[in-house]
Amino acid sequence: MPSSLEYHVSAGVAHITLSRPERLNAIDFDTGMLYRDACLDATSRRDVRAILVSAKGTAFCAGGDVLAMNAAGVDGAGVTEGAHTINAGIQALVQSAVPVVAAVQGAVAGGGIGIMLAADYIVASPTLRVAGKYADIGLTPDLGVSTLLARAIGERRALEVLLTARTLDAPTALEWGLVAEVADAPAERANALASTWADGAWEALGQAKRLVRAGQERELTAHMKDEAASIGRAYDSAQARARIEAFASRSKGNHDG
Repeated sequence: MPSSLEYHVSAGVAHITLSRPERLNAIDFDTGMLYRDACLDATSRRDVRAILVSAKGTAFCAGGDVLAMNAAGVDGAGVTEGAHTINAGIQALVQSAVPVVAAVQGAVAGGGIGIMLAADYIVASPTLRVAGKYADIGLTPDLGVSTLLARAIGERRALEVLLTARTLDAPTALEWGLVAEVADAPAERANALASTWADGAWEALGQAKRLVRAGQERELTAHMKDEAASIGRAYDSAQARARIEAFASRSKGNHDG
């Protein structure tokens, strides 16, 4: 039986791919556990230098599979448990020092917004359509949507998405800062970015991502101490020393010329 999520690591890039296209990649309990396990593994491995999240089919993720949960007679406690499971994966991506890129297309709704916003850089297809949809079935935001969405586009716009039937198309998502860019082949573009990160100064990139994410949740003095310590560690790293020496050589050559 095909897996509802595919995961593998290649050339320093961890690939996490939602694979329930027949259900618009809606997440059921099994998929949620696979997602959590993939995220925890990818963010704990030393050979992973970048992470790519994508999805098969015409939609990225329609949120939780409410139809499956309803048919199985799941109650509120079960839904909460399922949300905690997926939350562990989202938190691992957001809090890690590994840059994450997502390739998104078609429908992104409900909790799928949280799956998308766990990425640091989002490449969208022109087909992108983002909608809250929670109120349509009397539910509240989950999977970090109520905070990650507000961080991405601001509180007022987040409330507009969640309190109205507003659907954001790709140009609007780009204008609002919900996605970083729109590309005709988002998976190819995202894969190229992930490969560039994995082959580049990945330690510095990962720490830059970690600092930006952490800065949303703590006071300035503690954050600036972390910044200062981080740049000191980076300065002594092998990656930085090689690049600094190359920069110094180029500068000397320019002055000598």
